[in-house]
Amino acid sequence: MYPRIYLAIDNCFASKRYTEPEDWLKLMRDLGIHYIEANADTECDPLIMGKDYIGRWIRKVKNASEKLGVSICNLHSGHGTYSTLGLAHTDPEVRSRILNEWIKPMIECAAALDAGLGIFCHAFSNPVLQNPDLYQEYRNELIKNLCEITEFSHEVKCKSVSLEQMYSPHQYPWTIKGAKELMNEVYEKTIKPLYITIDTGHQSGQRNYLKIQKDALVQAMEHVKKEGEINHLWLGPDSAYELFESCKSVDKSKLEGLAKNIFDEMERFPFLFCETNDASTYKWLEELACYSPIIHLQQTDGNSSSHWPFSKFYNKRGIIEGKKVLEAVKNSYENKGDLNIHKAEKIFMTIEAFASTGSINYDTINELKESVRYWRQFIPEDGIKVDVLI
Repeated sequence: MYPRIYLAIDNCFASKRYTEPEDWLKLMRDLGIHYIEANADTECDPLIMGKDYIGRWIRKVKNASEKLGVSICNLHSGHGTYSTLGLAHTDPEVRSRILNEWIKPMIECAAALDAGLGIFCHAFSNPVLQNPDLYQEYRNELIKNLCEITEFSHEVKCKSVSLEQMYSPHQYPWTIKGAKELMNEVYEKTIKPLYITIDTGHQSGQRNYLKIQKDALVQAMEHVKKEGEINHLWLGPDSAYELFESCKSVDKSKLEGLAKNIFDEMERFPFLFCETNDASTYKWLEELACYSPIIHLQQTDGNSSSHWPFSKFYNKRGIIEGKKVLEAVKNSYENKGDLNIHKAEKIFMTIEAFASTGSINYDTINELKESVRYWRQFIPEDGIKVDVLI
């Protein structure tokens, strides 16, 4: 019933620093890590590197892994695919290129390493978000491509494919409900699972997109009439903001009616709003960790996804606690759930700490050492079931 838990590290910190497979594999072996997530940014992006290089890279990884006694548990997309509309691009040729020249080669690469793949390769442009019919059209296109990805991954025997959850409306799925709907829809069409990757810092944006209450909206309009402007107000579609702007010229007695019109407009765009639970890391884990063979671990204060390490300095400021994370994972397996997808049998708890361009390597490595020491308190050995760890 319960999954086996493994501690891993994403090698994103090594980007442009430790670029040969043996370099970063040895570094992480010396940290006490035996399972590594290889990030596309660390010299294995198929679009940038090309097929011949990727073939050589796979051989280097296999040789170094055997030599050092470590293995690649997963590959993961990096900033390259994160910086584009990708699978939801407005140009179909670009969508096809991302699918056939990036994602499928990466799936084949993962299969060659007996690993899984985590991806995030899409976003909806603002014009798409402003038109419910157009949004549904692009969402359907995305689902179709994700179904093809899922089918292809099974054909080439890739361990699993996980789509990472995000934290803003243009990066779907960004709500618990949306993630469940996406996974369920892909499974119904393919009878094969597309999993989710939960990141412990990807709940930092949702609180910006909660639906405002009527009283608060009227107060906001009264403030604008008096002060002329207001910040950090989320109304969803641009059309709702256009209505809101008219409050400047409307008599105060008519603000209640204007608020109703704004709410009616907001109702047409349910995909632009979230629930309170969507802003909680632990709620995501309790609901969906059982469908998350990759869980990215970053320390965060809950206000940003800065990918802090789990050092003493950041742990004092952070909200992510090892025991609470594992308890939430355990709870997700005990919940009946509302998906037909087979629950993950293994979860790779993967430290994903970023190193800035100006960071000092000595400091970065020391922070990773601290992070591993912190998590080894809760995962002293790899492959132990979560109920035993707790």
